[in-house]
Amino acid sequence: MRTTACLISVMALMAALPAAAMAQAAAPAATSPAAPTYTAAQFFDTVSYGLGYGGAKAFSPDGKSVLIRSDKTGVFNAYALPIAGGDPIPLTTSTTSAVNPVSYFPSDARILFTQDGGGDELSHLFVRTPDDAITDLTPGDKVKADFLSWSQDGKTFFVTSNARDASAFDVIAYDATTYAHRTVFENTGGFSPAALSPDGRWLVLDKALTSANNDLYLVDLTAPGEPKLLTPHEGNVAYTAFDFTPDSKAVLIGTDQNGEFQQAIRHDLASGANTPLIQADWDVSFVFYSPSGRYRVSGLNADAKTELTLLDATTGQPVAMTGLPDGDIGNVRFSEDEKTIAFTVSSDTSPADVFVADLTTGRATRLTHALNPAIDENALVEATIVRYPGEGGVMIPAVLYKPKGASAANLAPAIVLVHGGPGGQTRRGYSAMVQHLVNHGYAVLGANNRGSSGYGKTFFHLDDKKHGEADLRDIVAGGDWLREQDWVADDQVAVMGGSYGGYITAAALAFHPDAFAAGVDIFGVTNWVRTLESIPPWWGAQRIALYDEMGDPATDAERHRRISPLFHTEGINKPLLVVQGENDPRVLKVESDELVAAVRANGVPVDYVVFPNEGHGFTRRDNRITAQDAYLTFLDKYVRK
Repeated sequence: MRTTACLISVMALMAALPAAAMAQAAAPAATSPAAPTYTAAQFFDTVSYGLGYGGAKAFSPDGKSVLIRSDKTGVFNAYALPIAGGDPIPLTTSTTSAVNPVSYFPSDARILFTQDGGGDELSHLFVRTPDDAITDLTPGDKVKADFLSWSQDGKTFFVTSNARDASAFDVIAYDATTYAHRTVFENTGGFSPAALSPDGRWLVLDKALTSANNDLYLVDLTAPGEPKLLTPHEGNVAYTAFDFTPDSKAVLIGTDQNGEFQQAIRHDLASGANTPLIQADWDVSFVFYSPSGRYRVSGLNADAKTELTLLDATTGQPVAMTGLPDGDIGNVRFSEDEKTIAFTVSSDTSPADVFVADLTTGRATRLTHALNPAIDENALVEATIVRYPGEGGVMIPAVLYKPKGASAANLAPAIVLVHGGPGGQTRRGYSAMVQHLVNHGYAVLGANNRGSSGYGKTFFHLDDKKHGEADLRDIVAGGDWLREQDWVADDQVAVMGGSYGGYITAAALAFHPDAFAAGVDIFGVTNWVRTLESIPPWWGAQRIALYDEMGDPATDAERHRRISPLFHTEGINKPLLVVQGENDPRVLKVESDELVAAVRANGVPVDYVVFPNEGHGFTRRDNRITAQDAYLTFLDKYVRK
């Protein structure tokens, strides 16, 4: 459960050919008369599904249901999904804040779930009984709490909470019957709890040193003492605690110590020996075992797509499954008897659906149909991976969606889409937002500028303390690359992004005013000085890494001011759409207010949409539809010609 602050960056500046630009400007915009088009409401009438927490109890004690989340009503709630087929049975009925189901109890139909206050990220842990009684197990106005794990005997569950200190997460043990609780680890050393052994004895802690360097420590919860360093090393090495083995004798660790990518090793607690477990030419994203250890699940982040392996450890062979559509498998959850697994399958054109499979026969059964039946999946677009050159010859990976019917005779408007982070990654997979825009004729290039994760540690750290510089020019280069394509209208290229991507959008308009026709800033940072000074207190353990990558506002405020678009709004002369959540604890609403006022003072068109019941992102379907309609209306008005 490691949380890492990520960064993004890559330098690239490419000149579009004047002759091509003139030819493209004279051609008509792309339309696809043969392909049906759908509204934002139709795309977001697609239901989002997900399974309960990994490492928790996804299957009901009687084995007849799996615990899922669904926004069928427009707001995420917890449901029991019958594995024999049938409609999901609602377990919570929130009409305001999203509910995230966590776990069934081992021996009865109670469930655990988390919920925050309308996007404020102050999540609490709740228990729901079969008679619909709901109890907040972690009350407090400023408390942020989350589930960590169950004990192997099912009598205790462990919770992380910052109730004692807003900037530190302690580990609390709760009695599963009485809910009596006690602190088993008081976090006074700047650690982040990362993994707990099944027997409840061993706790792994993560301690950030820099953005490229951290350590893992081990605590014996049965014997008071100082945390023991698990990862002595020299130089910059990043570690991740994936999980413990079911016998609690070893911890599975990810590390980039031996190369560019994170590999998996097994660390034996008794001997301290490290044994290679998974080595690949991509980052190992996760590794965990089934309850008995018979099965091992692992995933690789292979060029923006997850490659999952379900291995039968008794044979050393992958488990073969039948009855599955093409797509990526995720969210694997085991029944207690390990006879059944639940999981999701998704693709570029198909949102995640829930499946179950019999591990004896390998036969899979589909339990949900997420895509709105009014939408023909054949009308949607599969992505391709492209790469374009950035500064210094650095190649920038990107995920491209080309609208149907786009050609040299039928030019498409286009969008460079910037991911969040800093240090996130644009990945393949279903996105209603992207597919809706592509369905209406827009090409979308999801750029992974330097500083993005997934392409090796050198690439990831190319933008350290250079944000808004090389990484921004990579996004500009993405626009140039689009204009070089003979099927893109070179005067109809916009930039768009959320969070850090929203910052890059506003920065592109401010510092490269001729690079894009317009910009869509979705809860983006505009004033790095204020943002870094006002980050939520529960980021305490990650603050060191974040400041190492972005710079400390106490010493780097001048550079932060220099790269912040709010202080350079005089350069913005292209239309701007700003979307903001009223309750956003990361990007305060005042930042967007000030940006909108300053750009409007330039006489530049600015549309501003504020959601009073959202935080740093969207949890409600009605708000997603409103925002999506605003994107398309704005782009059609100011980009498509």
